[in-house]
Formats: sequence, structure tokens, C-alpha cells
Amino acid sequence: MRRFLSLIVFSLFITGLGNSLAATLIPATPKIKAKGYLLIDFDSGRVLAEKKSTQRMEPASLTKMLTSYVIANELASGNISLDDEVRVSEKAWRMPGSRMFIEVGKKVSVEDLLKGMIIQSGNDATVALAEHVAGSEDAFVSLMNQHAAELGMLDSHFVNSTGLPNKDHYTTPRDLAKLAVALIRDFPEHYDWYSEKKFVYNNISQYNRNRLLWRNKYVDGIKTGHTESAGYCLVASAKRDNMRLISVVLGTRSDKARNNETQKLLTYGFRFFETHKLYKADEPLTTAHVWKGAKEELPLGLAEDLYLTIPKGQYKKLVANMNLNARITAPIKKGQVLGTVNVSLGDEQYASRELVALTDIESGGLISNLIDEVKLLFE
Repeated sequence: MRRFLSLIVFSLFITGLGNSLAATLIPATPKIKAKGYLLIDFDSGRVLAEKKSTQRMEPASLTKMLTSYVIANELASGNISLDDEVRVSEKAWRMPGSRMFIEVGKKVSVEDLLKGMIIQSGNDATVALAEHVAGSEDAFVSLMNQHAAELGMLDSHFVNSTGLPNKDHYTTPRDLAKLAVALIRDFPEHYDWYSEKKFVYNNISQYNRNRLLWRNKYVDGIKTGHTESAGYCLVASAKRDNMRLISVVLGTRSDKARNNETQKLLTYGFRFFETHKLYKADEPLTTAHVWKGAKEELPLGLAEDLYLTIPKGQYKKLVANMNLNARITAPIKKGQVLGTVNVSLGDEQYASRELVALTDIESGGLISNLIDEVKLLFE
């Protein structure tokens, strides 16, 4: 039977009260006037506030976040470049709603079209980009849905690149948060455009509809959306010190409301929570004895960085325990799971991650293996 040795490797706290946890006063989530919302930490993924976060809703121009993600991927793959000249089709030129004011038949660079889509939310620029990447908007939408599936946006479906209303075009606050995280994580150089406040094209100056870029110095994106049926929507990201939050607010009644409700969520998150990087990937957290191996000691660690988001002021009260397999026998392959690390705050477990081998260990020689066999008889 498999047995575990429970090892208290270290504690991140020393208090005269031992393991007792002082009460942490965190108020209820602010009342948010929206159809649905979600507030998460970018690094840890911890949900700090939510309402109807898995309910399908219209995304309006928040759709362009996925459009830009697909285009950023095409740029990174070398399939297109920022210098490409795109000839504007009549379909792109005739697009209703917000526009960049490109002209039919004229050539516009991919870079200008991207800025027109991200900063000005131009539907005309969006369709022009979709056609350049995939030949038609329909073909581009197929790419969008494939990328959405890969990102785990399992409750989303898209039928156009712009977010114009359609009964089969929907997403959820949780899926939009996944997309926001991926956009920042995978294409940080592309994400920088979401913080630009103004873009001038064809002697026409247009301003970013995300008013929080002026109102909150920590906000650096991401995207607004609005249709009559979807209401006013905003996915925002803000970074303060070493903590980044993602806020999704869908279905508010006005431009002012979406900014105010988002500001409430961000203020709540930064005021009452903090995020810490506890462990780095591939760094030894402990060592384990290896039987019948070419080496007797094996370093163990995590495959990915571990971040925790906790109530403010409670960092020193975190407790980490590591549980290792009772008998570790060679051969061992790097990445092999050989235990767990669990982190708790009071009675609540905040994280549980697999401890993996950080290196290979081959089987030992005949004599050393026989010696270990004898030793094991007395274990």
C-alpha cells in the first residue's frame, strides 16, 4: 500500500499564538450593477468576486479581443507582418457601427488596422484584418473558434469578428477572463496597444473608449463593447505593485456605469487582497532519498510557478506542508510526480501542487542495489 511521509518543510509564519489565525475582515463584494461580472488575479487565477460568471451573454466589441489574439498569433507565426499592405474590400468599408474610416480600394498597413481595431474599435478595420488573414471573415471566424477552444473558452461561440449581434454569438465573463489572461501572457508586446489613449488616421483623431485609462493610473487595458442588446461592457486590467487584476463587467446601462462598476471591483481587489509568488518553477523545494539509484538524493520542485492571492496582511500566517512518496526507487524520470505541496491559511487550503523530480536518476549498480535491498528489509 502506498504510504506518505508528511514533512513540514517550512512555515511562512512565526507567531506567539501558534497556528491560530486572527480574524481577517473582508467586506462583501460591492454591489455591481451589471448582468454579470468577474474579478480574478492574473497570476494565481483566484476568483475575488463574481456574479453569473458562467452564464452566456453577448460580448459586443469585446469579441475583438479574440480577433486580435488570433492576429497576434499569425504575426508570431510569421504568416503575416505589421508592414503588410491590406487592400480594403467593399464589405469592410461598408461595416456598420464604430469605424476607423478606411476607404474602399485603398491599402492600409496591418499595424494601422490593428491600432484602428484596438484603440478605435473600428469594425471596418476588423473585417479588413480578418479577410487579410484568412481570405474571408467566415474563414477567420473558424480560426477564432479553434483558438477559443484551445484557450478553454468552452462556453463561447463566435459567428463574426466584430461582435455585431447574433443569437449564436456569445461568451461568458469567465471565458473572457481566460482570454484576457492569454492575451497579456502570450503577446505582451501586442498588449501594449491596449493602453494607448488616442490614434490618428487619415487626419481623424479618435480616442480609446476605455475611460479608465485616464481615470486610473494602474489600468493599462483592455477593451470596451456596446450594442443595444448587450449593453455597455468592459474588460479591464490593472497592475499595482506586483499584483495584476482582471475585471470583466457585462451588461451595464451606460458608458459611465461600466467604468464606475469596473472601478469598484478593482478598488475592492487591490484594497483587500495581495498576491505572492511562493515558489519558482524548477527550483528545488526539498530533496528525497532514492533507493537503488546511481544517486541517493533527488531534488524535488514544481513544474510551474506558484502564486497565491490571499487576504491582505496574512502572508506570515501561511503554512506549507510537503508530502513525499514513502519509497522512491530508481529509475526516476525528470517531471515524475513524487509528492505534493499544500499551502493553507488557517483552516482553508489555498493551493495543492504536485512535487516533481527535477532531474533524471538512473538505476544503480548491482552491488549498491543489493545493499539497498538489505536495508529495505529493515524498513
